[in-house]
Amino acid sequence: MKTKAAILRELNTPWSVEEIELDPPKAGEVLVKIAASGMCHSDEHLRTGDLAGATAPMPTIGGHEGAGVVLEVGPGVFSVAPGDHVVFGFVPACGRCPSCADGHSNLCDMNNVTATGMQLSDGTSRHHDSTGADVTLAIGALGTFAHHTVVNEASCIKIDKELPLARACLLGCGVVTGWGSAVYAAEVKPGDTVAIVGVGGIGSNAVQGAKLAGARVIAAIDPVEFKREKAMEFGATHTFASIAEATAALGEVTWDRGFDKVIMTIGVGNGDVLGEAFWLGGKRSKIVVTNIHPVQEASIAIPAVFLTIYEKQLIGSLFGSANPRKDIPKLLELYTQGLLDLDGLVTKEYTLDQINEGYDDMNNGKNIRGVLVYD
Repeated sequence: MKTKAAILRELNTPWSVEEIELDPPKAGEVLVKIAASGMCHSDEHLRTGDLAGATAPMPTIGGHEGAGVVLEVGPGVFSVAPGDHVVFGFVPACGRCPSCADGHSNLCDMNNVTATGMQLSDGTSRHHDSTGADVTLAIGALGTFAHHTVVNEASCIKIDKELPLARACLLGCGVVTGWGSAVYAAEVKPGDTVAIVGVGGIGSNAVQGAKLAGARVIAAIDPVEFKREKAMEFGATHTFASIAEATAALGEVTWDRGFDKVIMTIGVGNGDVLGEAFWLGGKRSKIVVTNIHPVQEASIAIPAVFLTIYEKQLIGSLFGSANPRKDIPKLLELYTQGLLDLDGLVTKEYTLDQINEGYDDMNNGKNIRGVLVYD
């Protein structure tokens, strides 16, 4: 079948919306008509080269936050059927590898294959451009910047058909990543003091996670006033325009103890900024690194002595250290109960043809999350 997709052909060039040819699903695969896709910063990292060397070769179709309706399944698929509504987990969950069996499906071994951009089942492509050449799938081997895609069954999480797909798509990455960074990776407890550095699409959900976990202080740190104002709507108790400003207020906000938890969710990770934020944490604090650092960055600047004498902990977190098959449905239930705000996250909706406009808005600090909505 023919469909439309946003393709990246070279680094630092705009997304090119083109007609592509899509093969039917093979064994273990699913054809999905995508209803909506979140515009995550990670796909911008792909475009700028911050993820160079760690993603599928170009040309590649972007997008890893998506939700849609199953049209067709290949042989052997048993967890979804035509007509089912699904959210894509940007990390596949096979359920069989050691990480999945140990309850850490965010680290599923199948994720080692997604970097090729080819199908997880046999290493070939189902997506071809107008010349017939193969097109890879970028982050997560999903390709949600398209009206249709073929993905592995391991990437599909079935959801209730009553849920709005233009909101459910956000659970594919940003919501779970931010929420889990607070609840799972940082292990926020009732009464904790929490600092969240960067309150865009990921950080806003870290704010929501910290609030639901019972934090008494949630400090949102971001240079963009609009994002600080939105963070207050999501549950922040304090806002600061910079780490330096927050550090100067440690006496007032944390009673000179430092924050119990510091969560890094800035747009592009930076070792010097992480070193500055490290000072926000108090004794036995957890400093969680969720944001992506450029692959070229070989070191980070933290005062390592405090790892020992203050027992500070530096923790990495992928997908919020969550489990896609468990946590995507759980967070959607919280949404239906009014305990998780998905509607407030979406600043603006765009068509696929407006994808470059949407990313310009994100880079200019106008969006918490932009969403591509397809017909």
